[in-house]
Amino acid sequence: MQLKRVLTLRTVVATSAGLTLASSTFVAAVQVASYVLGDTAWIAILSGGVLCFLAAACFSELNGLLPSAAGIRLYFGRAFNNQVALTVSLLYMLIVVIGVLGAESYVLARVINEVFPGVQPFFWIVLLMFLVTVINIRGIKIAGHFQDVVTYGLIVSLVAFALIAFNRADFQLTAPFTPGSASGLINAIALGVFLFVGFEWVTPLAEEVTQVKQISQGMMIAIGILSVTYAAFTVAMTAVVPKEALAATAAPQMLFARSVLGEPGAAWMALVSLGASFTTFNAGIISVSRFMYASAREQVLPAIFSRLSPRFFTPWVSIITLFIVAVTVAGIISLTHQYLVLVELAAVMESIVYALVGLSVISLRRRMPDQPRPYRVKWGYVIPTLTIVVFTFLAAAVLETNRMALFILIIAFLFCLVYVNTAVPYLKKKHGQRKRSSRRRTS
Repeated sequence: MQLKRVLTLRTVVATSAGLTLASSTFVAAVQVASYVLGDTAWIAILSGGVLCFLAAACFSELNGLLPSAAGIRLYFGRAFNNQVALTVSLLYMLIVVIGVLGAESYVLARVINEVFPGVQPFFWIVLLMFLVTVINIRGIKIAGHFQDVVTYGLIVSLVAFALIAFNRADFQLTAPFTPGSASGLINAIALGVFLFVGFEWVTPLAEEVTQVKQISQGMMIAIGILSVTYAAFTVAMTAVVPKEALAATAAPQMLFARSVLGEPGAAWMALVSLGASFTTFNAGIISVSRFMYASAREQVLPAIFSRLSPRFFTPWVSIITLFIVAVTVAGIISLTHQYLVLVELAAVMESIVYALVGLSVISLRRRMPDQPRPYRVKWGYVIPTLTIVVFTFLAAAVLETNRMALFILIIAFLFCLVYVNTAVPYLKKKHGQRKRSSRRRTS
């Protein structure tokens, strides 16, 4: 039984943009703006988008070369070795899932609490996750349609909010090219990358798109749309509300919406935030469940995660497992309030992976020079090399200023390394024994 090829370019764009378009990105956008002077946040955001274009170009070449639901695990395995590939890909999945879902659930809880003070927000977060889980089990096409409608509706809403705010504030750029200190701008760009975190998680859908080239096209289009949307919305927020006030709340978009359109604006923004959380949870489950399915298929995770629903052709065990993990993470973050650490941790992990993707392009051009490449990054090794240098530097810059993120990253890395060196050999050995036993029975 295999996954079904039913996804179109429209859904690929919506999935790539949807995982990045989260309520927690509003918090990250305010942090970006706090690092620079005046209304120059757009410089850092567009710079982050340009850098992600570099990484997207590298992902596009690798996805065309090795189209698989295994994604980066397969890329790194061919470019380096299996131990590096397994350790990094598991760490990547762990950090990004925990980071994005944890921060997202916390911000959404603050939004619900503002709109409905007497309501228990955690209940509604669990309910939202449950609905997303059911939709995903019912089939990728249904989940994709929901993703399309909500994601494109969100983008239109955010642009509309920005234009209304600019009009009401009689906005004009003041000193648009003086962001301040170099260190502040570097940190702003590093966090700007977080605004696009997860755009590449469409690569595990390579076995469900109608054409493989749609993955690279979808990533590029999504980054372009998000770059403009985020830049306009962030500048509008900081033009209407002081940065200090925005930074003091976990739901800055609500403060902004109320300042622009009063209570109707707050209600509209609450729906936008709910939709943003939906797209994040939905796109996350769509992509990560496929990654888990492919990993289990190759004995990296227990075989149970490779089970497909005979009716809907979806990896239902992986989907339900992600629901349980998401609810658990949401509960922990609601108690600890450490959501900002997760934002920076996810940005660091993304930067590390993007640097390794650039290195993989160079390595595979040497190891597999004659293999057909539907998409090839132009200008030789220039873009892969820039990707390596820039994202290594950005990861180091964030870790230098946030030692807690460094500590968590080290602990998570050691956990994944131990798993790869103990659990994975056991799973492969067990799989080999089952195959030999099956051959003996049939002979």
